Amino acid sequence: MRYEEGIISLKQMRVFARHGVLPQEQATGGEYVVSLSVRVDISKAMLTDSIDDTVNYAKLVQVVRDEMAVPSKLIEHVAGRIAGNVCRNFSNVDELWVEIEKVNPPVRAACGAASVKLHVTNDKT
Repeated sequence: MRYEEGIISLKQMRVFARHGVLPQEQATGGEYVVSLSVRVDISKAMLTDSIDDTVNYAKLVQVVRDEMAVPSKLIEHVAGRIAGNVCRNFSNVDELWVEIEKVNPPVRAACGAASVKLHVTNDKT
């Protein structure tokens, strides 16, 4: 058996944050749902059973919480910050996918969520 890579995912993290173009959105805040997946080499961790040989997903959760705590107008900007933070601080991550959903966005339509999905390749520069 030979494995060289794997996907580690954190699905549907619920976060309260103060993002939005409208001043009221930043003042009152709202609910967001964030999913994050990273592609990493997990072959060593499969053999060693050591957290040091993979990505500690508790640290990924902290990245999401830290970046979601900084108010922004656009969730695209927040997704970019999350991706940049992961690329800078997790050198073993080769690719990542982040999705941010803004629950009940203030639009004049019945809309459960507005979302952005971002795929990034870590060029490790």
